[in-house]
Amino acid sequence: MPPRKTRSAKSSAARKGTGKGKKIELPTPVEKSDHPEDIFPMVLTSATQELFDCRADEDVTGENPYKLLKKDNILQDIKIRAAVSDFSPVKKIVVDYPEDEILLVYDKDFTSGQNFYLVLTPQTKDSLLKCNPLDVVQPPEPETPDVFQNEANKSREPKQWISLGSEKEIDEESVIETRGKLLYKCSRVRKKFGAPVSFSDRNTTDANDGYLACTSYQHSSFSIKQMQKDCMIQAVPRLQSSSAQTQWKYQKNISTQYKARELNNEETENTLLAESLKSALPRVLHALQQEEIMNVFSDDWKALGAGAEAVGWSETVSEGLMLYQGFTDQKYTKDKKISSINWHPTIYGVIAVALTEKKEEWLNELPDVRHSFIVFYSFSDFSNPQLLLECPDDIFAFEFCPSDPNIIVGGCKNGQVVLWDISAHITHLQGSQPSGKNISDMFDLDDNNKNTPPVIRYCAVSSIESSHKARITDVKWLPPTFEVTRSGIPVENKSNICVQIVTCSPDCTVLFWDVRVMRLLSQSTSERRQNVAQKTQLTPYSVPETFKHLDTTWKPLFRVSLPKIDASGEYAPLKFNFEPYTCNGNAGIKTEDTGEEDESSEFIPDYSQLRVHSAKTLTALEDVNTKLYIGTEDGEIVYTDWKLCKDDSGQLHSAKPLHCVNIHHWVVNTIQRSPFFKDVILTTGGWNFAIWKEGVMDGPIMVSPSSELLCTVGCWSLTRPAVFFIGKENGSIDVWNLVKQTSEPSQVLTHITTTKITCISPWISSPKQHFLAVTDDLGMVRVFKIPKKLCIPSKSEEPDKPVKSLQENKEKDLKEYREYLALEESILQGMGLRPATAITHET
Repeated sequence: MPPRKTRSAKSSAARKGTGKGKKIELPTPVEKSDHPEDIFPMVLTSATQELFDCRADEDVTGENPYKLLKKDNILQDIKIRAAVSDFSPVKKIVVDYPEDEILLVYDKDFTSGQNFYLVLTPQTKDSLLKCNPLDVVQPPEPETPDVFQNEANKSREPKQWISLGSEKEIDEESVIETRGKLLYKCSRVRKKFGAPVSFSDRNTTDANDGYLACTSYQHSSFSIKQMQKDCMIQAVPRLQSSSAQTQWKYQKNISTQYKARELNNEETENTLLAESLKSALPRVLHALQQEEIMNVFSDDWKALGAGAEAVGWSETVSEGLMLYQGFTDQKYTKDKKISSINWHPTIYGVIAVALTEKKEEWLNELPDVRHSFIVFYSFSDFSNPQLLLECPDDIFAFEFCPSDPNIIVGGCKNGQVVLWDISAHITHLQGSQPSGKNISDMFDLDDNNKNTPPVIRYCAVSSIESSHKARITDVKWLPPTFEVTRSGIPVENKSNICVQIVTCSPDCTVLFWDVRVMRLLSQSTSERRQNVAQKTQLTPYSVPETFKHLDTTWKPLFRVSLPKIDASGEYAPLKFNFEPYTCNGNAGIKTEDTGEEDESSEFIPDYSQLRVHSAKTLTALEDVNTKLYIGTEDGEIVYTDWKLCKDDSGQLHSAKPLHCVNIHHWVVNTIQRSPFFKDVILTTGGWNFAIWKEGVMDGPIMVSPSSELLCTVGCWSLTRPAVFFIGKENGSIDVWNLVKQTSEPSQVLTHITTTKITCISPWISSPKQHFLAVTDDLGMVRVFKIPKKLCIPSKSEEPDKPVKSLQENKEKDLKEYREYLALEESILQGMGLRPATAITHET
C-alpha cells in the first residue's frame, strides 16, 4: 500500500497552483543515455513495489504496465526512508512536478535498462494515457453487495500441503516393534478329538481348578525403572462466580437554591486593609514555609526509633511501603512505558527514567516522527520534568558514568550507543532543590506559567553499520581500575577513569566500546585546563563537543559472540553482570602516585582530551575476573569468558561458554549481584527467581517455587543482606527474607500499582531515609519510603563482616593450633610431666 501519511491541505493547495507550464529541471546525466529524456529508468525493490501496489507481474503486467502514483505519497516515502527510498534520486524532479499524479511504467522487457521508468513530463504522460487509456492501473472500485454475496458463495479450495518436517516427529513418536513375537501352542488330548461337547453353567467355586486368575505381582529379582513418561496437561482458567446486590431506597426529587454573597467595592477594600488580615499574613507564610521544609504531622517518636528495640516491630514500625512522591507527565509518558531507571549519583532527589513505546504495530504504518526522551524528575517539583535528553530512538537501558555523573550512556532500540554530556545543565538540576526555591515560586498559581524543561541533544552516536543489529537491552561502564585490549585482555588504566562500555543485544553479541580519541594527542596541561574551562562555559542550547570525535564514526573495540555449548546456533543475551575482582576482594588497583595524576585529579575528566594508549606499554592484570553472567531471552543463564582466543590459523574468536542452565524457561529480566557478597547473584525471569554463587557450576543454590504471576524485575536491599524485592505483573511486590523463610515471601505488598512493574531501584539519601523507586507499564514513577523493618538488619545478618578466603581460614586455624600446642607444653611443664629443657613442637 502507499504511505498513509498525507500532506496538509495548505501545502497541497500551494502545490496545485504551480500549473502545468512550469519547466522541470532534469538531472544532468553523466553519460549519454539510450532512453528518451522525458523518462527516468528506476529500480524498485520488492518492498517499494508492495508499498505502492505496483508489484511486477501482479499489480502491473506487460499488458497493463501503467500505474499512477500520488506525488504526496512519493514525497512522504522520501522523507521517512531518506536515502533508503528508491525515489531519492528523483526527489527534485518529484518536487517540481506540476501535477498531483505521476505516471510509473512497468518495463517488462528492460528496454530502458531497468524494470520501471518514471514519466517526467505531463505531456508524455497524457500521450501515453491517450494511446492506452484502459491499461492504467487505477484504485479498485467499491464492491457492491452482489459481489460480496458471490464471493461468499464460492467454496474455498484447500491449499497444497507443504512439508516442514513435522512428519519426522510423528514417525519418531510412533510405536515400532523392536523384538520378535512370542509363539504359544495350545493342544488337547488325542482321544478327545471329535468327541461331542455339551456346555452348561456352573460356579467356579464348585470345582477345583475351575477358575485361574493371572494377577500381577512384583518380581523379587527383576524390576523396571521408568525413566521417561509422556503425559498431557491442559491449563484452563479458573472460574469464579460472584454477585452483588444493591439495596433500593425510595427516591424523591429535592431541589436546592442558593445565592452567592458578594461584597461591594467598599467592603472588599475594608477587608483587605483590616489589621487582622495583615497580622495573619506573616503567620500563614511562616506555616507554609515550615510545611515545605519538613512534615509537621510526622510522629517524632517513630522518627527517633527509640521504641524499636524495646517493643515489638508490629507496634512501632509500618509493615508496608509508604508513598513519598509520584512522577508522571502526560505530554511525554502518554502511550509509553518505562524501560530503565537510575538515581542521580550526587544530586539529592533527582531520578532519571527512559521511556519506550508500548505498542509496536505503528512501525508498519509509516507514522509521524516520534520523539524519544530520557526524563529527569526531582523531589522539589513532582509535577514537571526538570530535564529532557533527546534520543535518536527509544532507550532500553542507560547508566551514569561512575567517574563523571555528567556523562550518560544509553542503548537504543535500533542498536546504536548514545552519549550525553549534561555539564551545562548541572546547575539547573542543583537549583531544583527545595533550598533553592523561593516561597513565591512554590505557591505560584498562575496557569499561564508553563515550565518547559530544557532539551539536551546527544553528543555522539555510534555508527549504525557497526552497531548492534537489534535493540540494546543492557549497558554498563567498566570500572576505572582497568581497561581491556582488542582481544579482551585486562590491562592497567593509566587514566584512572571510566573509559570503556559494555553492551549486549538479542543479536547474539556482547560489544565493548572505548570513548577515547583513537589518534595520538599531545597537549600541555595549560591547554587542557583551557579546554575544560571552555567545556564548562557551554550554553544550555549548544551541543557539547565532548565526544565530537566519536559522532557517527564510533565503532566497537571488539565483539564477543555466544555460541551454544551442545548445539548449533548462538545464545541471545538480554542482561549481563560481571565482578572484575575475585582473588583478594580488591576494590581497585592502586597505581603509583605521580605529579601528573595529582594535577589531573583536581579537574573534572575531559574525555575529549583522552587518548588510547598502546597495548604494548600497558601492564596486563592477572587478578581481574573476565567472566560474565548472561541471561537470555529463552530463560537460560550462561556463564562465559569475554577474552578472545586464537584458533589454529591464528584468528581471534569467542570461546564457548563455560556453563549454561535453563532455569527460568522464559525471558530473563534481572541479573544483579548482592551489594554485600559479590559472588552471590540474583536472577529473575519467567515465573520464578534464582540465587547463584559464582564458582558453583552445578546450578543455582536456591530456586523459588513457580508463581502464578510473572516475575518482571528483582533487586537486592542496600542495607539487609538477606532481603530482596521481586516485582510482579499484577503490580505487587514480594519481599523475601531468607533469614526467616525460603519457601514463600515474608511479605506481599499489594496495590503498589495497577499494572505491570517494569523497574525497581533502591536509594539511600541518609541513614534515616531509605527510598524505593518503582515504575510501571503506564509511564509513572512512584517513590516509596522503606520502613525500618526492611532497613535495619537483624542480629543474624552481618553485612560489615568481611568474607574470608580459604587461605585466610587455613592460616587462622594453623595459628590457633600453634597456640594450643604452646599452652599444652606449658601445662605439662607445670605438672612436671615434661622436662623444662624440652623443645617445643615445630609445625
